[in-house]
Amino acid sequence: MNRLLLLLLIATLPSAALVAQGEGTAATPSLWKTLAKITYKKQFDELMGFKVDVPVFSEQVKALEGQEVQVRGYIIPIEGYKSHNEFILSAYPYNMCFFCGGAGPETVMEVTALEGIEYTAEPIIIKGVLRLNDSDINKLMYAIEEVELVQ
Repeated sequence: MNRLLLLLLIATLPSAALVAQGEGTAATPSLWKTLAKITYKKQFDELMGFKVDVPVFSEQVKALEGQEVQVRGYIIPIEGYKSHNEFILSAYPYNMCFFCGGAGPETVMEVTALEGIEYTAEPIIIKGVLRLNDSDINKLMYAIEEVELVQ
């Protein structure tokens, strides 16, 4: 009976809570929530000729720089996508993601995978090294490199 209750409890947990924390991996069920702990400051961009919003990362976010993390998210399809090494991962499905106006820039990250990852509309779990960007306005504020598909 206890095993059945445990299985029912696990089945009711959000999927992100099932991401295992591996040895040497900074994986948390709420990685996207942690990454959302940012503010913005206005800074003049000489190339653009006007002020732009620049992210200011919290200490919690800064601590993840260069760490191996696991994150659950959705592949944002781009034209011609089949199995790419570089793509965008979103905390939300395509119809709710940052690029569709449904979420903020802290909910997406650039992915560079070691091997191509096949597109799926279902959420995936990947692991890799997290990089922060607060200086190049032509890139997303988060990138994850050396990525491997976990699930």
